[in-house]
Amino acid sequence: MEDSAQFRATPTIELHGDEFWPLSGKPFFDIILTKSHVKPIYEIEIPAKLDPILPAGASVPMVLSFADKSWDMTYNEIKLVDRHLWRAFVDDNSLKAGDGCIFELTRCDSTKVVFKVQILRGDIPAELVKKYPGEAEKPIII
Repeated sequence: MEDSAQFRATPTIELHGDEFWPLSGKPFFDIILTKSHVKPIYEIEIPAKLDPILPAGASVPMVLSFADKSWDMTYNEIKLVDRHLWRAFVDDNSLKAGDGCIFELTRCDSTKVVFKVQILRGDIPAELVKKYPGEAEKPIII
């Protein structure tokens, strides 16, 4: 007779930084990283579709959060993220061309802008790859 205790145990799942979670319905943007987003250029711009939501005018502290870490940045109406600060996020998370990122806006007011980031490595959803044809180095689709 088998030990029935093994069938009654509740399985536990540990989440590690690269896990996925459902979006909350808040504004977001997604991007497949290209060579210009990572080494050696390190350049990223927040898309214009978020202009009506984000603060206009002055510079505002901005935070990118991923897993249990956060990276301080600055948002301004130019929307071009400071290369040195973006570089820290890219390097700390070993991002490369072909990786996907989803930036979900979790806080936005005149004092702070916060994006919760999901990183997709190697299993980019097909609908995102089709959205950015030819921009990224060929990602591996599983």
